Amino acid sequence: MRRVEIQVRGSGGRQGWPTPGCRCAACQQAGVNGTARLPFSVLINGVLELPGPDAGHARGHRVRQLAGGWDVTGPDGTRLLAGPCPEVPADAGRYDAVLLDLIGDPAQLGRLRRRGAVTGGTLVLAGFADHRIRSERELARRCGFWGAVPVRDGDRYTVPGAAGRSPGGRRPWRVLVLGGSGSGKSAEAELRLAAEPEVTYVATGRVDPADPEWTARIAAHQDRRPSWWHTRESTELAGVLGAFSGAVLVDSVTTWLAGVMDDCGAWDAQDGAEGDAGGPGAAAVRLAERTDALVAAWRQADGYVVAVSDETGLGVVPDTRAGRLFRDELGRLNQRLAAEADEFVLVVAGRPMLTAD
Repeated sequence: MRRVEIQVRGSGGRQGWPTPGCRCAACQQAGVNGTARLPFSVLINGVLELPGPDAGHARGHRVRQLAGGWDVTGPDGTRLLAGPCPEVPADAGRYDAVLLDLIGDPAQLGRLRRRGAVTGGTLVLAGFADHRIRSERELARRCGFWGAVPVRDGDRYTVPGAAGRSPGGRRPWRVLVLGGSGSGKSAEAELRLAAEPEVTYVATGRVDPADPEWTARIAAHQDRRPSWWHTRESTELAGVLGAFSGAVLVDSVTTWLAGVMDDCGAWDAQDGAEGDAGGPGAAAVRLAERTDALVAAWRQADGYVVAVSDETGLGVVPDTRAGRLFRDELGRLNQRLAAEADEFVLVVAGRPMLTAD
């Protein structure tokens, strides 16, 4: 059986990496480390150059120009999709290899997987690297959870050959993403799931029409999510984690706990006094039952779950009883979820601080 060979001449963005004349940290580091990349260029089977002057047919290759890239069919029928962000027709079918700008738009890989254009047998290559990403290490980290291979100048790949991971073949994986307010923790969680073909976004924050600022925050989160993600507004997290298919993003454990404390009457229970909901003892029991159920569902989740929560230990001691109660409850819950997580990451100023046991 004939195979198609992809030779990567340049793996960088439009101007390569480092960008000429640029003094940003990413470009300076690339220059110091000797990890420079030429502007994007690939050679197919030694005869077809992309981008290049060839169009239509090039020695048996059929080239279809797309907005943002190329659809190439080799002499033996092997199919390649290449380009920063190609607009693929609905009837495109399955590709044997794709070479895309996943730094600019990782969600395009999720779209292709959802449509069946990229499967477990597709070789997924990530090119077009430049100073939009801070380091080679960060590029490799992201490609790890996108199921892609970061290419370098001079790399050669044979198709059909070693393929990227199959999204459906992932083992159970629980990731807890912590961070302070405005730290970028939600963006980190969304980035991890961008290349998944099916994502359920569990929104636990309750909409309050009387609070326009909170409503605007929720709308901003909605606008940046891929259009095919399913949104489910619920505080019944244990049930959701036990019944979902595909990947799940929980945003956030913080707002979930606040809503559950409302439901349980935990805010109203005063030390040594009986409340309307049955007293502090009853409220504490109900709250413990809900948190225990969540931890149990998290522990047994049969799929890919990313949960976002606020790190409570970096702020000042709250000056109200309710504030201290919430801080303590969330801190304990974070510890229990982290103990059962396969991976844990703390986000500070938009930078993930990775941890390892």
